[in-house]
Parts: sequence; C-alpha cells; structure tokens
Amino acid sequence: MTIQQPTELTHAAMLGLGVYRPERVVTNDEICEVLDSSDEWIQTRSGIKTRRFAGDGETLIGMSTAAAERALAAAGVAPAQVGCVIVATSTHPEHTPASAPQVATALGLDAAAAFDISAGCAGFCHALNLASSMVRSGAEQHVLVIGVEQLSRFMDPTDRGTAFIFADGAGAVVVGPADATGIGPTAWGSDGSQSHVITQTPSCLGGHSEVDPVVQMEGTAVFRWAPFAMAEVAHEALRLAGIGVDDLDAFIPHQANLRITQTLSRNIKLPESVAIATDVIDSGNTSAASVPLAMEAMLRQDEASVGDTALLIAFGAGLSYAGQVVTLPPLGQ
Repeated sequence: MTIQQPTELTHAAMLGLGVYRPERVVTNDEICEVLDSSDEWIQTRSGIKTRRFAGDGETLIGMSTAAAERALAAAGVAPAQVGCVIVATSTHPEHTPASAPQVATALGLDAAAAFDISAGCAGFCHALNLASSMVRSGAEQHVLVIGVEQLSRFMDPTDRGTAFIFADGAGAVVVGPADATGIGPTAWGSDGSQSHVITQTPSCLGGHSEVDPVVQMEGTAVFRWAPFAMAEVAHEALRLAGIGVDDLDAFIPHQANLRITQTLSRNIKLPESVAIATDVIDSGNTSAASVPLAMEAMLRQDEASVGDTALLIAFGAGLSYAGQVVTLPPLGQ
C-alpha cells in the first residue's frame, strides 16, 4: 500500500495584509509619569516617541481577529477558503487553550487547523515560513498568519530597561498560491545559550495578589548580538533567494530599537535606494507583531509599494531569529 501525497510544488506568496493598532497612543511623557526617565533619554536610547497600549475592550483575540479580517479582505479570500490559522505571540495569557482556535472561531473558521507558536519577536517570520511551506507542498490552499502582542499587560512600569520599549498591536497576512514565488527560503535558527537575555519572570506588581510574568531584558546583550549576527542571517536569506542587496526595494526588520535597525542596515551594507522601516518610532516594540505592522506603515506612507521586493528579518527571545525575501502584498483598510 502506497500512501498518497501531493507531488507538485506550487509558488506561495502573501496575498493580503491587515493590521490592528490600538486606539490609545502613549507618549514618552506619560511613560515618565511612573518611570524615572525623560523623553530625551528614551528617544536617544531607542528612537521611540510614542507607542500604543490596548484598552479594556481591546483583547489579544479581538486585535488578531480585526487584523485577520482586513488581511482576508485585501486578499479577496473568503474565510471558508482558509485551512489553517497560525498565531505568533508571547502574550496570550493561557498555555491552554491557545489563542489561534479562538481567533479561527471568531472568523467563522470552525473546522480550520489552528495553533500558536512561541518564537518571541521572530514569531511572525517563523509562522510565515511554516505557512509558505504548507501552501507550496499542497498541504493547505490558504493559511492565515497573525503576529499579535499585548505586552502592556506584562511590563513593570518602573523598569528602565523595558517600560518604554514594548507595546501592543496585531498584523496578519493571508498566504496562498501564486504565479511566482513571493516568499523566499527562510534563514532561521536559535541560540539557547543566550536564553537568559530576554525572559518572563513572575513578579507581583501594583499591589495585586496575582503573579504576572513580567518581561525582562538585558538590553546591552541584545544590542551586542542583533546588529552583527543578524547581518549574517540577512545575507544568508538573500543568498537563498538569489537576490542581491541592490535588488531590494525595502528592508523591514523587527522593530526592536531604532539604533539596532540603523546599525544592522549599515552592517548589511544596504544601498541608499533601499527604504528602511522605522515604525518603532511611532509604535514601539510590538514583538511578533512588529514586522507586519512595519510592513503596513511603509505601504500606507508610500515608502514602499505593493509588489516591491523586501527583506524581512526578526530576532528576539530564545534567542531565535528568521529572515526571508518577500514580495509585498496588497494592504487592507
């Protein structure tokens, strides 16, 4: 008896992009009402001017669902055509149930496969690789990929290393079949020897009795690692895709810190013709949501166009990293 399987590979691409940004804009001055810091110090250290925090009615499930609906509309794909939902997040508060089945049900996808992945800030690029592989192999026709975080729930507002950095939001793409490759091979990996650099540590905050896993980070260690090690990963992703730096239209890295982005861009030796995402200035570090949010910002602000060739790269807790060359998708409203 021979087990049957699809034998013909197809091309995969992002068919549509949608995001959700919480309504509440939080300035550095507001952060400094609790944090012993200043607007000047925060901008000098990180480049961040504002970020968004989810309100009481803006949940991780709700933000994911809204972003996904916009991505589906942009792709022209009906919910019933989606066979799998992958949610990349580190801030869904329960280990079980995962967020993805709840998002799938909210979208009317009661029969779709759905699961979460936890790869820190690199989660979206990891999920994009999985989705592309599913579509290329014929395992699924359309896969919904969501990067979402509600980091404001898991921060110590007095921690000078993290309180001004992290923020909330969601971004989603529909991955499906295409006439040409729109998602290149992924250069990815991890370094568990540095797992202590970014952690979630139980801590009682604000006089509450419950114990919350607060994000803590050794910022100096991250800065020593990311701009240098990730330059090598970027060149590996370009090599795998058969693309040179001169062929790129845009560079969209994880929005960790403006200084990291600037140093990494120099280390990759990007030409001046390549537009560089700087959504961290307005949105802060939204971890697994940052790459799709930055993608959306570039398209919305006409810094990049649908069909452009872009290099995505993301890195964070684990330490985990992933990067791929992609074709930028249509944007939902």
